[in-house]
Amino acid sequence: MVKKIFDNFEELLGSVILLVMAVITFANVVTRYFIFYALAFTEEVTINLFVWLVMLGTAIAFKKGANLSMTFLYDKLPRTGRKFCFYAAAGMSLVFFALLAYLGYVQVMDEIDLSVTSPSLAIPVYYYTIALPVFSVLIFIRILQATMETLRKNEF
Repeated sequence: MVKKIFDNFEELLGSVILLVMAVITFANVVTRYFIFYALAFTEEVTINLFVWLVMLGTAIAFKKGANLSMTFLYDKLPRTGRKFCFYAAAGMSLVFFALLAYLGYVQVMDEIDLSVTSPSLAIPVYYYTIALPVFSVLIFIRILQATMETLRKNEF
């Protein structure tokens, strides 16, 4: 059960986030057109949840090997060239998301230290930005899993 949840964590959380975004946006449309009063917080919440959704989508793409890649030259390389490109791409991706996780952590710590609040709801901004380091670590893990799977299957 736990393995199934971990394997589908991004899809489950992404579905919930998308549902929340749809409900909030629908509520804003209804209130704006029928009550003539716009809910100011909906834009703030929807935009920040969209960032969460993008990070989850990135994790899903790496997990399923569906991330954007250009393989025209890669396919023409000999096996050793493909292997080198695979290691280089995996290494650069891991370094990028490790840096993103670290810098996201620094940002969250700064927001906590400075007590930054959001404009509409006046809640701490780090509630939104915590997704950057957390989901970067998740993406890092998914890249490692996909890399190990490719190495295990010896598919270059």
